[in-house]
Amino acid sequence: MSALQELVAWFTDPAQWTGSSGIPARLLQHALICAWAMAIAIAVALPAGLWLGHRHRWGTLVTSVGNLGRAIPTFALLIILASWEPVGVSDLAAVIALAVFAIPPILSNAYVGVRDVDTGATDAATGMGMTGRQVLWRVELPLSVPVVAAGIRTSTVQVVATATLAALVGGGGLGRFVVDGFGRQDPTLMFAGVVLVAITCVVVELVGSAVQRALTPRALRGGTVLGTF
Repeated sequence: MSALQELVAWFTDPAQWTGSSGIPARLLQHALICAWAMAIAIAVALPAGLWLGHRHRWGTLVTSVGNLGRAIPTFALLIILASWEPVGVSDLAAVIALAVFAIPPILSNAYVGVRDVDTGATDAATGMGMTGRQVLWRVELPLSVPVVAAGIRTSTVQVVATATLAALVGGGGLGRFVVDGFGRQDPTLMFAGVVLVAITCVVVELVGSAVQRALTPRALRGGTVLGTF
């Protein structure tokens, strides 16, 4: 039997779709780890990026944080957290490491998106008597949605792909198939894990793109920014 046939046989085996180690259970674990990590990253980075972009201040700091965040090896941070007694070997280590990993694109895009809003629009809003907060929420944020949403979408896809590492510190998720397959010297199980992660990333990317487009004001959709800074 070829490797492809073995992989198809694995996916069509009903046993792989039931129980605590089946695909649905592992997928749910993976989704929860990613959801918690993204929730923390958005809660930290989004308000900070929007406020700094509105104030047009500390751009060097934002750039430095973004570059530093990209330079930190997620795997090394994961091992450090897992070795730290208050965190330990658990999903928590993965959540914290992934949150740190997700912050830079969200922070950078939120900052750049608001900072680069046409000054004519903000000046007009100020001239109409809007407060700084009103200008941010009613003018700058709607106009910066394409860039801000792109940062969140990019971070989400990266987190979904990187969350596979959670299995290396005793966490759950789709990475368990890869790690367990390696431990058992079972190529089919490893490839199945890789395929599942890849499919999940593609689905998240498609859903994220659709949400980003839906949130973008109609007048801006023709120039929607799909990447990240």
